[in-house]
Amino acid sequence: MASSTMTSSPSPRPPRPNLAFRRLRGQRSPGEFAAAVRRAAREIGERVSCDARYVGRVEAGEIRCPNYAYERVFLHMFPGRTLTDLGFSPRSSVRGRGAREADEEPPAHTTSLTRTTGETEGACETYETKQNPHDPHDPHDLYDPHDPHKHHEQNHEESDVQRRAFMTGGTATMAAATLGPFAGTFGGTAEAADRDVHRVGTSEAGALEEAVRRIRLLDDRHGADGLYRRAAAPLRTAYELLDAGTTRQRTADRLYAGAGELAISVGWLAHDSGRFDDARSHYAEALATARMSGDPGLEAHAFCNTAFLARDAGRPREAVRAAQAAQRAARPLGSSRLLSLLALREAGGWAGLADRAECERALVRAQALFERGPSESDPEWMTFYGEAELEGLEAQCWSTLGDWPRAARHARRAAHLQDPHFTRNIALYTAELADDLARGGRPDEAAVAGLRVLDLLGEVQSSRIQTMLAATARVLLPHRRASGVSAFLERHASLPRTA
Repeated sequence: MASSTMTSSPSPRPPRPNLAFRRLRGQRSPGEFAAAVRRAAREIGERVSCDARYVGRVEAGEIRCPNYAYERVFLHMFPGRTLTDLGFSPRSSVRGRGAREADEEPPAHTTSLTRTTGETEGACETYETKQNPHDPHDPHDLYDPHDPHKHHEQNHEESDVQRRAFMTGGTATMAAATLGPFAGTFGGTAEAADRDVHRVGTSEAGALEEAVRRIRLLDDRHGADGLYRRAAAPLRTAYELLDAGTTRQRTADRLYAGAGELAISVGWLAHDSGRFDDARSHYAEALATARMSGDPGLEAHAFCNTAFLARDAGRPREAVRAAQAAQRAARPLGSSRLLSLLALREAGGWAGLADRAECERALVRAQALFERGPSESDPEWMTFYGEAELEGLEAQCWSTLGDWPRAARHARRAAHLQDPHFTRNIALYTAELADDLARGGRPDEAAVAGLRVLDLLGEVQSSRIQTMLAATARVLLPHRRASGVSAFLERHASLPRTA
């Protein structure tokens, strides 16, 4: 009888797609348009973290009115237009009690969160797995009411909108010579649209997987600089393949996994070449693909790289949270080596927070998991993770904590253990060693290590390594009268400056 007194809540009204905004994007992919938004923000002194997922939500109509920062950026990008011209609702209609009564009520679990931006929903960069929603009492929770890029529920309709938005890139010809047959699988979006869906099958899935392997191989040998822009075209093609469809679920799963892994690989190339905003956008694409396809392995990988990026971008608490989310996703997979790597990602975040005790606990856990050995459950993308990488990542933790002698010991061991195939990593670990020695008061040894890195730069192009060398050179400058240091500084000064 009690049930007769209950009233059912009205069904939420589905959002209306913002077609005007979609037309303004034109032929640019969501990621390319997001980059244009960030550039426009910098031009007027604003700071926004726009990515492809945010663009997808705007176009889906889920963001009915942007916050004030985005409003200023959009009006700067499209002078002479109003928010209404851009397809948004007037701010007065989406704020206040009257707007809430006229529109759908927010989900029950968000009623305690204060929205101060005037933005109905932000883009999602969730550092919680689906089983762990936002906890307002957790001091490490990433929710920020002023950040339009956080929300707390995975929306499957949003994922479908994002998937479709990712398909609208341009042609895919730039990387054909370097990246093999996949770049030429489709000539462009028009050809993809006309292709019979029954012809998207195992051959395309195999070509996509091979493109991912080829990118990783080239990065291992030569570094990210020069590869990033060429790899973006196959990524657009990958999402065109998803849009073309397939009749077999197994093939569809391979396509989703391949597209997500390719997004992570392209994101890593952006990350390693210093394009942090682009990397963040690509990692978000991969996470959306993982969530939409229910792929915990891809989700763990996306969170793993997001944690690494957050550490490098100076957001250590975000690094910790993303690494913890990755571990939750990875636990059912049965790979101790994967959990070991994710513990190291967490340790890097704790080091950035100067929490030595938590960092050491994560390092001990990483070592114990690593010692369990490899297994058939280890992901294919983890071929780089061996004892050398374990030592190298631990060296970075101790370096961040300012323990230079300990960092140098681990960096030296990492460079010694590294497989010669991974030329980039040898250069990276040796650059880490040079910097740790320089900061630890051993300039002559630092210069020797620095010269070894310079010898490798003919084969490796990595902005990360060049940035590390530049920092080492600054530390060694007061010791320039020493012969070994002088030789390093002169050679370093003669390097061509990258744009």
